[in-house]
Amino acid sequence: MITKRHFVFNLALMIPWLSLLFIGKSSRKRYSFAGFFIIVFEIVNHLYGNKRNWWKFYDKQKSFLRDELPFSVGPYMPLSMWLLKYSFGNFKKFVFLNVVADATFAFLIIDVLKKYKIIRLNQLNPLQFFIYLHYKAYLLYGVQYLYEKAKGYR
Repeated sequence: MITKRHFVFNLALMIPWLSLLFIGKSSRKRYSFAGFFIIVFEIVNHLYGNKRNWWKFYDKQKSFLRDELPFSVGPYMPLSMWLLKYSFGNFKKFVFLNVVADATFAFLIIDVLKKYKIIRLNQLNPLQFFIYLHYKAYLLYGVQYLYEKAKGYR
């Protein structure tokens, strides 16, 4: 059974999608392929991490749809698209923004989620979790680079 705080948290994870109304049609079209790719890749990563018990949700019955899927679908695509919009073409800026976002989640937000008994790290420490989050940024940039090369943007 899902707790009320977990349900509210899952709904809050969908709020970043509303921000895509303000990203602009051309940016939405330009960066949506890489954003969608990163969601699919993140789902695969969450399945693997769940199997390895890297984290633990506090709700009793395990449910990928209730627990990991909102994390995968919620903030990843919108945040990825915004980061690409403001930094694609400037790799240093892209890496810096991703380090800030991933470190904020791995070292601060995860502690808040633990305090509210939503999720806690189980087999990973915060640094390992940061690396788990951050390595995908390079994949995102590479996918966007190849997409733009194929589409003739560059």
